[in-house]
Amino acid sequence: MPELMNQDEFRTALENAIKGRSANKSPFSIAWATGKLSRAHLARWAENHYHYVGPFADYLGYVYARMPARYVEAKDFLLANMYEEEIGGDRHTDLLIRFAESCGTTRARVQDEDNMSATTRALQSWCYAVAMREDPIVAVAGLVVGLESQVPSIYRRQTPTLRETYGFTDEEVEFFDLHIVSDEIHGERGYQIVLEHANTVELQQRCLKICEIGAEMRLLYTTALYRDYVEKDLPLSALGLDLPLAA
Repeated sequence: MPELMNQDEFRTALENAIKGRSANKSPFSIAWATGKLSRAHLARWAENHYHYVGPFADYLGYVYARMPARYVEAKDFLLANMYEEEIGGDRHTDLLIRFAESCGTTRARVQDEDNMSATTRALQSWCYAVAMREDPIVAVAGLVVGLESQVPSIYRRQTPTLRETYGFTDEEVEFFDLHIVSDEIHGERGYQIVLEHANTVELQQRCLKICEIGAEMRLLYTTALYRDYVEKDLPLSALGLDLPLAA
């Protein structure tokens, strides 16, 4: 039977739940970081990514509404995170659309739900389900630790390539620069909330499991982008990969 872990042990376990499942391991991310994607491929990413991250404040709003009132700092974090996404300066989705337009697509295409893949729709639906149905602390683990905390490591590999290989301007890639900073802060705060409030064996185990699932969902989503939009133009062999993609 699992035992209650102290915070150091639990932090390590949470990190290990994500390790090996990072979206950096997907062929789409590898192709992006090595400058092998076309602007058209990046446009398809933006058209899908909008429908995953666009409702992020909505996901957090459902968690906020169910977070116990006594967890004041956790509620404040969720509210601040929602504020930053929507009205704390430039709306994050507007920055994403600016990048999308610089890749050759349009605001209308980005916002059209018919342009997201089935796998993107599944990730969005999973996020809503977690936000609405899971224990609020477990939901923070899944959405903030399992998903959001990965963003800085992903974008740190991709953003230099956007400037150096593709020639995007600082204004066009502001979406990525912003999230390297903000999501590092959000991810760490999410860890602290989970470490403090997942104070039973059951809650700790549920948080670990949902972090695994969240990381797997993002990896699956990113791998599907390669399969749906890139594979016909850029086979795995061109990326130095020879293993078949999981179904």
